Amino acid sequence: MDAIELLLTRQSTPRLIAPAPDASQLKIILDAAIRVPDHGALAPWEFIIATDQGLNTLADIFVEAAKASGADEDFVNKAKGMPMRAPMVITVVAKTQQHPKVPVLEQQIAAGCATMAMQQAAFALGIGAVWRTGDFAFDANVNVALGLEPHDQIVGFLYVGTPAVVAPQKPQKDGSQYVRYL
Repeated sequence: MDAIELLLTRQSTPRLIAPAPDASQLKIILDAAIRVPDHGALAPWEFIIATDQGLNTLADIFVEAAKASGADEDFVNKAKGMPMRAPMVITVVAKTQQHPKVPVLEQQIAAGCATMAMQQAAFALGIGAVWRTGDFAFDANVNVALGLEPHDQIVGFLYVGTPAVVAPQKPQKDGSQYVRYL
C-alpha cells in the first residue's frame, strides 16, 4: 500500500479480535508514532500498552473510576467490558511540559498525531484499530490509577487487533467542500 492509498482509504476498525499485533508489528506501529511533527523534539507522549492481564487491570481502573463518578450499575458493567473489545489497548498520553516556544496545546496535538500515525500504521499492516476517547480519557481517577501527573492528558485509547469482519470501503469524500479561501 502506498502512502496516498493509505491516506485516502484508511478507516477505523471497531470490531476486533485476537491476535494483537506481534512484536515486530508493534515496533512498526510505535516507530510510526514517534515520527510525527514534534516541535522542539519534546517527545510529549507516553504509550501505555494493555494486553492479556493488562486489559483486566485497565477494566478495573475503568470500573473504579465509574463508581467514583457515581455512575449507575449498567454503566459500571459496560466499563468493565470496554477494554475487552480488542486484544490490545494503547492508552496515548500527552506528557506536556512548560516550554517558551511550544505551547501545551501543540504538545497535545503532537500526541494526537502520534495516535493517528499508529492507527494508520496498523491499517497499512492489515491490522485493525480504532481510536476512542470517552469520559475515561478525561477522568482524574483514571489518570491517578495509571500513574499520570495532574497536567498529563489522555488523548485516546487505541484499540488494536485483528479485524473481526472485512469492513466495506467507505465512500470517498470530496475534501474541497470544506475549504474557504482568503
